[in-house]
Amino acid sequence: MFSLFRENVRIAFHSIKSQLLRAILTILIIAIGITALVGILSAVSALENTISSDFSSMGANTFNIQRYEFNTQRQGSGEKQKINPIISYNDIRAFVDKYDYPFTKTSVSFTGTRSAEVKFENEKTDPEVRVLGINEHYIQNSGLELESGRELNYFDVLNNNNVCVIGSDLKKAFFEDLNPIDKTISVRGVKFKVIGVLKSKGATFGNNLDLRVLIPIQNARSIFTNPNINYNISIMVENKDMLEAAQDEAIITFRNVRGLSPIEDNNFGIERSDDLINRIGSITRYLYIAAWVISIITIFGSSIALMNIMFVSVTERTREIGVRKAMGAKRKTIAFQFFIETLIIGQLGGIFGIILGVLVGLGVSAAADFKFATPWLAMFSAFAITFIVAVISGSLPAIKASKLDPIESLRYE
Repeated sequence: MFSLFRENVRIAFHSIKSQLLRAILTILIIAIGITALVGILSAVSALENTISSDFSSMGANTFNIQRYEFNTQRQGSGEKQKINPIISYNDIRAFVDKYDYPFTKTSVSFTGTRSAEVKFENEKTDPEVRVLGINEHYIQNSGLELESGRELNYFDVLNNNNVCVIGSDLKKAFFEDLNPIDKTISVRGVKFKVIGVLKSKGATFGNNLDLRVLIPIQNARSIFTNPNINYNISIMVENKDMLEAAQDEAIITFRNVRGLSPIEDNNFGIERSDDLINRIGSITRYLYIAAWVISIITIFGSSIALMNIMFVSVTERTREIGVRKAMGAKRKTIAFQFFIETLIIGQLGGIFGIILGVLVGLGVSAAADFKFATPWLAMFSAFAITFIVAVISGSLPAIKASKLDPIESLRYE
């Protein structure tokens, strides 16, 4: 039995080799469908990994009070979109004073500018550095980690100390061969002593997270005096079981800060980091569905092409089939030969498509700065799909070949 199987495999490879151009074109047709599947799924998976890791760095026990809900949608025509007031400095100051839920840490921050020029001695950066005013809890609540030095503490914020924590790219720009701690940099003419360096976070959608300077919030307010600054509030709960209660208390407290009556809707948004991740997951789910639909349509076309080519192959090899039957080959042996040939072509196309698809995913991830992950599910799915395509596409031609009359086949020219 095994020797017969080996002989059929040898004949199948010989047949493929004798019709090399046709086999290559068939393999390419299958590979295109598999490339679409693996490539799209790889790119979508990389996108999901990047966004999820960025949001998950906030921590599962964190929620934010912000101007709008994350899922605020456009209003229908003829309706005015509700415009929430900005979260002002008075709002955050009143909230911090009133909110005293146990085992929580409240961070407040705002972005002073996204285009600052930072100087160190005779060197300076391009005007692309982000400067944030923060309190002592911002770094922990944001899921940031220090590479060296220390965070801003309560006394730095209380006393408006001219100290700062810098991103890793600023360290590379100014302190390649130096220890940045206790060095002095200048932001808009104000000098700050470096007390810490953040670990690298990379870039997301072109937004470099390592080009930033964190300074005490009051110092930032004295430098950046825009009257319409929108502040951010982030609250971390030490015990996840207390998260819901802490969130409810925060909503009540902020409603009181805003002076809302019981019948009025919130004029602010509240979002948890895990809610954001779940929403991102729901969005990428649609992308996965679209990827599968596109790929299945392509693979369906590939299976039809493979079936047609195998029918042509059966017709061209009618005399060969007659000779084999005349020499005693059984119908199932003939059918198995053509089935093996189809299976080999299908799997070669699948392997080639997987390689191309992974390369496409790598290319997209590198170009968009996504976090690439090996698409094992897509790869296993591709192998399964090519097998099913080969079974479906090879069955009918194999059955046709096995049913050919040996006498009529020998007469075929």
